[in-house]
Amino acid sequence: MQVIETLAEGLKRELKVVIPAKDMEARMNERLAETKDKVRINGFRPGKVPFAHLKKMYGKSIMAELVNELVREKPTEILSERGEKSATQPEIAMTEDEAEADKILNAEADFEFTVAYEIIPAIELKDVSGIKVTREVVDIDEAEVTEQILKIAENARTYETKKGKAANGDRVTIDYLGKVDGEAFDGGKDEDAELVLGSNRFIPGFEEQLVGLKAGDEKVINVTFPAEYPAANLAGKEATFDITVKDVAAAADVEINDDLATKLGLESADKLKEVVRGQIESQYGSMTRQKVKRQILDQLDELYQFDTPQRLVDAEFDNIWRQINTDLEQAGKTFADEDTTEEEARGEYRKLAERRVRLGLVLSEIGEKAGVTVTDEEMQRSLFEQLRQFPGQEKQIIDYFQKTPGAAASLRAPIFEEKVVDHLLSEVKVTDKTVSKEELMADEEEVTSDTKKAASKKKAVKADAAEGEEAAAPKKKAPAKKKADDSAE
Repeated sequence: MQVIETLAEGLKRELKVVIPAKDMEARMNERLAETKDKVRINGFRPGKVPFAHLKKMYGKSIMAELVNELVREKPTEILSERGEKSATQPEIAMTEDEAEADKILNAEADFEFTVAYEIIPAIELKDVSGIKVTREVVDIDEAEVTEQILKIAENARTYETKKGKAANGDRVTIDYLGKVDGEAFDGGKDEDAELVLGSNRFIPGFEEQLVGLKAGDEKVINVTFPAEYPAANLAGKEATFDITVKDVAAAADVEINDDLATKLGLESADKLKEVVRGQIESQYGSMTRQKVKRQILDQLDELYQFDTPQRLVDAEFDNIWRQINTDLEQAGKTFADEDTTEEEARGEYRKLAERRVRLGLVLSEIGEKAGVTVTDEEMQRSLFEQLRQFPGQEKQIIDYFQKTPGAAASLRAPIFEEKVVDHLLSEVKVTDKTVSKEELMADEEEVTSDTKKAASKKKAVKADAAEGEEAAAPKKKAPAKKKADDSAE
């Protein structure tokens, strides 16, 4: 076999592989010899079929099998010998000329094919001890726990029918029919709808006009849908609602006690406080983790600058671009509405895709050198989380991850990345800083100031920084694609 490099431009490589006809024929003859004792042909005893007859009957089909095996196995072998890793599945090309292909199958011509791919660049790991991050920590006081419990208790609050007029805080049960220009619209009708006045669940101006009504009252109210209302056919439109009040109920007092805890499925008020405190700590901890991770990724981005495989960048850009256009379509907006143009947005997201690919490769290399692995138990927990999110679809999800190439990598990727971040946190300088919850959340928008020309862009970039770069990591030894949130997840 002869391997000739025909292209070496940047990260692009192309190889011409030539396997002489005599070698192909030798392989075929070996395979025929192996099958000689197994085939059954009328007129011949087992094992006594003349070799020439055997070759005439099965030579081409065996040669076709060999060709398929070679193009499937040789590229991996060749790249390994060259000490290279392909960023994506190499592209294989061979002759499409029938006459030439027939000669190859008859061992009358050398078998040639080309292998085109982009290599993953060699990454020399740099000292990260100079990376400094600030870990913001929020002290949770009793007042915040109490406030959160009271909010939770609102959902468990009981109401008792009362006589008289409805006031803020009361729950009204109503039938309503919405109309625009005198015509009813989809989604504008409901019966026995329960609404707590002052909850601001409905569009502005709706609830206020129900204050003072009592059971049995009927009223037509006038409202205007907000300009940014999700349904484009209603946004900014004036509408009327025919209202019939069927019941007015006053809210019972809420007290944090064992009865409330029992109603929420816990044994005591103390346990309720413990659970709520844990939830708040988890929420703030997640925000802290995202901000710490973002700081690490930003500094790694400054440390590492190298050419990235364009096929990976193209794939990553396509994922992001698809998500952005979906977001705009669902919001009924255009790039002009977001104070940008499609061309400018493409340029910004191309940069984002390159950053994600580069950092994905860096995280992969760091994790590989540090011996970071993902255990079967961690994979099972991740799969269980997927199953939990889609009750009733367990079999389809399990089948998907078992049968879809690369699907398991989408489970492994975020686990691997978080473990690499944990490894980095053990090597970089981390300074804890106590902040208020307002300070912890204050700069969530500012961190993406360099790319916030569009609201959807801010969402994608912030998520990219928060959830990591594993979507662009190579599949070979480190996790590969995930979904898209700096990943659009």
